Amino acid sequence: MGIIVTGSIATDHLAVFPGRFVEQILPDQLENLSVSFLVEDLAIRRGGAAANIAFNLGCLGLAPALVGAVGADFAEYGQWLSEHGVDISAVHVSSTLHTARFLCTTDSDQNQIASFYAGAMTESRDIELKPIVDRMGGTDLVVVGPSDPVAMQRHSQECRERGYPFAADPSQQLAWLDGDEIKRLVEGATYLFTNTYERGLLEHKTGWGDDDILARVGVSVMTRGAKGVTVRRPGEPVISVMPPQDLAKADPTGVGDAFRAGFLAGVHWGIGDERSAQLGCMLATLVIESVGTQEHKFEPETFMQRFSEAYGPDSAAEVAAHVHA
Repeated sequence: MGIIVTGSIATDHLAVFPGRFVEQILPDQLENLSVSFLVEDLAIRRGGAAANIAFNLGCLGLAPALVGAVGADFAEYGQWLSEHGVDISAVHVSSTLHTARFLCTTDSDQNQIASFYAGAMTESRDIELKPIVDRMGGTDLVVVGPSDPVAMQRHSQECRERGYPFAADPSQQLAWLDGDEIKRLVEGATYLFTNTYERGLLEHKTGWGDDDILARVGVSVMTRGAKGVTVRRPGEPVISVMPPQDLAKADPTGVGDAFRAGFLAGVHWGIGDERSAQLGCMLATLVIESVGTQEHKFEPETFMQRFSEAYGPDSAAEVAAHVHA
């Protein structure tokens, strides 16, 4: 059995603005907002939350099954993912729509303004999980990542009905979902992933607090940018992990996806929440050091050396055997 990752599969168009967004936006003119930023660079990269998570799981040797919908322009991207250990046999190819596009501009403060074109992703609502799970002989976990909202609801509900453990990762789609829709996505999840802003949005829209959330999910995992990550289980002490020192801050796109992959790999290996969070933070650091969500090089020896420097040799010893395997 293995991990199934559902969600967006997209092409990222990443631009860099050398200034600061906050200096270009007038707070008293937000109702008339119309801005244009002259960017210095444009990189076209492979992306999409589900594909990013699956790619990083593949780098760690877990051979995840990717589930989503793409256009006929996906062939080269699909080959890339297959070469990096991802099972793409369950990816649906649309006959009429293009693969989704993520358009993002990052400023000098690492703030981002982005747009997302769904395209073929809307057809992911037609995908049933059971045939995929049956072919795999079961599943350890289904990641329900940001995607077509109808597909997210369908996959969450199917997991509950069929008893598949699942991780709720609504991410950017929280902005478009109302409180009741968010509750249906989160209820019964084994893991809930958010960043600090998304967590605040989730609590605001649902009216839930920390205790309410922990009464409905098994584990709450919240990433906090440079402040690291906190992991909460009901009735247990909070686990806090800081990220390693990065060598450069090239681009933050995909950092959260890499963290999720590292954390879930640790869960799959049974190394505990703290080591899993450390593994996720180390993998996320590789991503922020490169432009593009799948452009970093995963080299086990170097990875474990940096992991040991960040978290100590004893922690590294618990992780090393799995990473090298």
